[in-house]
Amino acid sequence: MRVRLNGERRDFGLGSLKVVTLAEAREKAREYRRLIAPGIDPVAEQKKEVDAVPNFRDAAVRVHEEHKASWKNGKHQAQWITTLETYAYPFIGDRLVNKIEGPQILKALQPIWLSKPETARRVRQRIGAVLDWAYVNGYRDSEAPLRSLSKGLPRQPKDDGHFAAMSFADVPAFLAKLRERVSVGRVALEALILTAARSGEIRGATWGEIDLEAGLWSIPAERMKMARPHQVPLAQQAIDAFERAKAFSAPCTDLGFPGIKLKKPMSDMTLLKILRDMGAGVTVHGFRSAFRDWVAAETSYPGEVAEAALAHANSNKVEAAYRQTDFLDKRRSLMIEWADFCTSKLAQPSG
Repeated sequence: MRVRLNGERRDFGLGSLKVVTLAEAREKAREYRRLIAPGIDPVAEQKKEVDAVPNFRDAAVRVHEEHKASWKNGKHQAQWITTLETYAYPFIGDRLVNKIEGPQILKALQPIWLSKPETARRVRQRIGAVLDWAYVNGYRDSEAPLRSLSKGLPRQPKDDGHFAAMSFADVPAFLAKLRERVSVGRVALEALILTAARSGEIRGATWGEIDLEAGLWSIPAERMKMARPHQVPLAQQAIDAFERAKAFSAPCTDLGFPGIKLKKPMSDMTLLKILRDMGAGVTVHGFRSAFRDWVAAETSYPGEVAEAALAHANSNKVEAAYRQTDFLDKRRSLMIEWADFCTSKLAQPSG
């Protein structure tokens, strides 16, 4: 059967001559033409009948399974589906994906939109991801109706987007207090401060990455946020922290800071709990902000050196394309000065 569908020539098979009679073929052709008249693809419609439309719960599981391997952060992998289970499933979990529109999504978001704004935004984004997946797989006739939701949701309170950070002037006293007790978590937090590293970078550090003699920590691309390898020059105080971490090492793992289960890194909550127990009122990530503020206020190092120390991407794509240096020598001097500043209130040299 040859027709024009939406302006394009299409050929449709009506079945084998051996099993389909002429009368049956003509009847099938009439059915196809009835569908084609308003622009419906009969083959696509048949596929929909064979491939049943899933409910939101099943679709979310399929999206999670298809995409979780590309997410480097294991915590994100777990949270992605957990937030939907907690906040979306009670409202739309059993609803077919082609029957979910703005009002249903609105009901799921309203209870948490103001009380848990960040979580609510994530739930909205993840609902959208599931419905967009359903659209591209032929289960919906449209993408997720997220843009129109803003008209039915109140304005959320403004968030400056910054992590609670300690003033750099308070870091030396904090580090001295941190040293008053000894644990693998406290040593890890000290190493994090002295290297201006991210939590995941320090918790996942392995002895194979760390050259204490050369004073260099080489983090592979797969463990970096920007998916690029990063070298961290180690001041003597940072080397000392890694040396003390050896007391917590185990023969069964190469991790520098193993968790309760020795073959797995410590939880990110371990470092946060230390800060809470000490009444610091800041986040772990905030120490990177303290480092950046100190560089700007107390040193003459260029901003690009500080940004390289933090392993930030260069926002200027043209400049980034031409810049071939990572300022390693300048960063080594910078990290030595930072470590000297951080340990200035210690009662005596470590070791």
